[in-house]
Amino acid sequence: MEALAAAPRRAKRRKPEASSEQEGGANISSLVPTTSAPESNPPSPGAGGDESHIQDPPPGAGGEEDGVDRISLLPDAILGEVISLLPTKDAARTRILATRWRHLWSSAPLNLDGGDLRTIDVVSRILSSHRGPGRRFRFPAQRLSYHPATVDAWLRSSALDNLQEIDCWIPFIWGPQELQPPPLPASAFRFSSCLCVATLSQCHLSDDVAQALQFPKLKKLALQSVRISEDSLHSIIAASPVLECLLLSTIFGFHCVRINSASLTSIGVGHADDGYQTSATFLEKFIIEDAPCLKRILYHRPPQTGMPLQVSVISAPNLETLGCLNYTDYSMRLLADTCFMQPYDMMEFRIINSTTPARTVKILAVNTFILSLDEIIDFMRCFPCLEKLYIQAYRGGDQNLWRRKNDNLIKCLDIRLKTVVLNNYRGIKSQVNFATFFVLNAKMLESMTFECQRDSVTDRFLAEQHLLLQLEKRVSRCARVYFTTKRCEHDFMHINHVHDLSKTDPFECDEKGAGVCASFE
Repeated sequence: MEALAAAPRRAKRRKPEASSEQEGGANISSLVPTTSAPESNPPSPGAGGDESHIQDPPPGAGGEEDGVDRISLLPDAILGEVISLLPTKDAARTRILATRWRHLWSSAPLNLDGGDLRTIDVVSRILSSHRGPGRRFRFPAQRLSYHPATVDAWLRSSALDNLQEIDCWIPFIWGPQELQPPPLPASAFRFSSCLCVATLSQCHLSDDVAQALQFPKLKKLALQSVRISEDSLHSIIAASPVLECLLLSTIFGFHCVRINSASLTSIGVGHADDGYQTSATFLEKFIIEDAPCLKRILYHRPPQTGMPLQVSVISAPNLETLGCLNYTDYSMRLLADTCFMQPYDMMEFRIINSTTPARTVKILAVNTFILSLDEIIDFMRCFPCLEKLYIQAYRGGDQNLWRRKNDNLIKCLDIRLKTVVLNNYRGIKSQVNFATFFVLNAKMLESMTFECQRDSVTDRFLAEQHLLLQLEKRVSRCARVYFTTKRCEHDFMHINHVHDLSKTDPFECDEKGAGVCASFE
């Protein structure tokens, strides 16, 4: 007899945290020198000819049993690396910890987040006083339109020498984007030889500039709401021999792009809902011709954008993760016509010609209007080695009967799924029949999660679902079934930054809000 977990309880709400200024006890503006003059007699990192020289601990510094502040005993270079990992405000506040720490931030690798600071003046003062080198510089993209001279001066600062990451980002609260965005300042390209990560947003990359650049160390590139030609994009990719992650969001200036790269492992492509004019020239076809190391293709387009995008994959022999496939404009080719999926009745999609399955794909996310078991079975035929399946469906559809209809198929279909996640679950007949197929046939199933509407997971609901889903007869005795109201708000797509493309499973949500959760073991 299966045991129902302890009665679900509403998650406790955390008290709002104090503001960062209240925590630190000091405003960052008061910690930044008002002039560019260096501190008087600061101990330089290379004092005594040895950069790793260990200084004596400051008098009276608290510590462990022997009363020694062992952290302050670390070399300047190590402490500087630690400081560079902190948010800008926290890094600046290390100056007030002790005399030993007072000079460190001004000489540590600079991690400057302009979006964290209240005024442009504070950013300018930090750059004028910091001795570098630069590690990361982040600033909102609207500065390019409203304060181009200031941005150019920032990027020319010696505090950003040898910059490793530039992040020109678009705040979510900013309105519709410009179809004629400003050019990126020429000073931004002085970092091309040292950049490892670049996010460029709401700007124009001209052919004469883009095609002359070389990025020998660039591993991650994001272009968001950027006007660029197809030739320039090809040129940038070709000039980045170690590029691993490429994120393209609302690119305009051409219709089609073909990707050939020996280094790319993750690609994210899609459109954002930013109120653009439909008369603009947007990316419509994204073709991956040859990408031998590619493991992840992530496609995201909010349903309300109305801008279709066809993704074709000709050669990606190591592809493991695919999604989130969208019902409204879905059109995809995989592995030289291994699978061909196309719109059906403008509401659903089907797979045609799946005679040569794509056996490398292990993680798949699907965003469909009508929950259809037939379509998901077609997916499993095309991707027979699937281990994780994420499904977002807005309507239950038909009854999803399968016992007689797919009796012969069940005998020959090798279901290797270990994880199934189904959201918008209400426990209606079509959803129950859909889920029961996996409960009774997925021999390797480890977990099945139903994301339900708030306040729907009651003791009565759980007892009914236990019987309807026939959980006592499940073929995988180790499978756990979860019912939760902690819904993911991102439609399975958790790509907020180019760094997120490195996630092994980008559809697994770790940012769910409060709710209740119950499970059957």
